Amino acid sequence: MTTPDQSVSAQVRQKIARQFIEAIPHSRSLGMRLTELGEGTACIEMPYDEKLIGDPETGVIHGGAVSALMDTCCGAAVMAHPTGPIATATLDLRIDYMRSATPGQKLVTTAHCYHATRTVAFVRATTTDEDTSRPVATATGAFSLERAKGGAA
Repeated sequence: MTTPDQSVSAQVRQKIARQFIEAIPHSRSLGMRLTELGEGTACIEMPYDEKLIGDPETGVIHGGAVSALMDTCCGAAVMAHPTGPIATATLDLRIDYMRSATPGQKLVTTAHCYHATRTVAFVRATTTDEDTSRPVATATGAFSLERAKGGAA
């Protein structure tokens, strides 16, 4: 059960996380759309777009666009974490590409910030297309945490 103060805090975290994504120019250019945001979790969709094709013969989306989607989603999950960060930056992001995304299908990344220390947050993410049983890519990452003075440790 949450107290009114915790509820307001969660609303503020979500507002900050949404502003974080909207402020990133490449997020807008790639058509990213935040679809879910919870306590330390985020889900972002990116529509298929011909300008993002990496291989003209197959129509497959470039891996750089996939990595940008995953990095942004992980950062949003960190910003929505209950410890209340006010800023974050990617320290390390390992992406394992499992298969090519299916041409013509949107990509969906879900990220979960599963642990946070005083200065670093740890995140896992998965990207799928319409075949949600077979990931396009998975990622693990570490992100820096900047907190407001007097923020949670």
